[in-house]
Amino acid sequence: MPTPSSTPAERPVEERRHALLRAARDVADDLAADAIARDQAGLPPIDEKARLGEAGLLGALTPPGPGRGADWLTGCAVIRAVSAADSSVGAVLARHYVHTWSGRFYASDHQAAALEEESLHEQWLWTGAVRTPAPDEDTRAPDLTLRPRGTGHVLNGRRSVDTAATVADQIVVDAVCTVTGDILVVRIPRGTHGVTIEPAPDRLGQRVAGAGEVVLDRVAVTPGQLLGRRPHDEESAAPFTALAEPALRLALCHVAMGIVEGALTEARDLSRGGRAHRLPGEDPDLLLTYGELASAAQTATAVVHRATAVLARALDTGSHLDAEEPASVAALVATAETVTSKAALDITTRVLELADAPGLDRFWRNARVLTAHHPVTRRLRAIGEHYLNGSHHAVAAAFH
Repeated sequence: MPTPSSTPAERPVEERRHALLRAARDVADDLAADAIARDQAGLPPIDEKARLGEAGLLGALTPPGPGRGADWLTGCAVIRAVSAADSSVGAVLARHYVHTWSGRFYASDHQAAALEEESLHEQWLWTGAVRTPAPDEDTRAPDLTLRPRGTGHVLNGRRSVDTAATVADQIVVDAVCTVTGDILVVRIPRGTHGVTIEPAPDRLGQRVAGAGEVVLDRVAVTPGQLLGRRPHDEESAAPFTALAEPALRLALCHVAMGIVEGALTEARDLSRGGRAHRLPGEDPDLLLTYGELASAAQTATAVVHRATAVLARALDTGSHLDAEEPASVAALVATAETVTSKAALDITTRVLELADAPGLDRFWRNARVLTAHHPVTRRLRAIGEHYLNGSHHAVAAAFH
């Protein structure tokens, strides 16, 4: 129901938000019913993509526009709800949502609007892997290259993609132009000639996310597939473009918090049902343990919510974003990553001590894979340097 203070103009937006959150909860309930079986099978997310599409989540999770899309706060709430039931599918949805913003981050307003409308109409699933500017980028050989040909380019190389590699309709990557040295961001439609996918089987966790290696052999890239330039370093990035990487990292924080919620809920239900190692009425230490875990989860949630609200305001500001603001946003996101990584790993480990049930280990495995490639020590040093010296470079370095 609309809030009493909402205006007539605000009510359709609120109604769409409530409908989208209801759809997310319905999808989560559906996914939870067979989450363990699908995790054990570890198949590409073909069926999961269909479920998201049938629920309207793929079209709904695009940037907000007149009568369509989802604002950042709503999008993150949807990602978190789905992740609590199945974090593999939550990660697919998180990367989809952030990559649908690629037009706004890198392209012109006109191109971005056209892409978003087409994505909504066609119910595209997006994924990708756009690299963060790195200090040693100029000295290492690029993994993807673009060679100009006619009015377009030819793309070669290979790139790891963490979700939906085999089923995505659009894959967004960056590549180095062999003539100009510019780093260009392009989208590759599904079925493009010269594209092959090497799936990543037998992963420890996130087994239904559809990770794989995208191999590109003389792939023709048309001018319409070129989204724009990715800066060589964070100092030269346009303020709004600089939000691309923090946005992805924060969306994945919501996936991690979904894992925490799912693990705690499942362990609690096992305890209530008498299937845990210790029963609530017989061991006061069990109450202490749940109190510690719930408090840790709520603390991480508060940090993530603060970063989410700040990033939402920055995204709403758009091209008028202040040049200093992205560094502050990135520092908050790096903090959220640090806190959620620790909470996810600690909580999913400790719930295994509370109950012994088939599939409960998937929460720890999923958390481990989701957080494995982002060392906490590096992030903490970057946060400290930003706090002490106001360094933009240090914050960007936290995302390598």
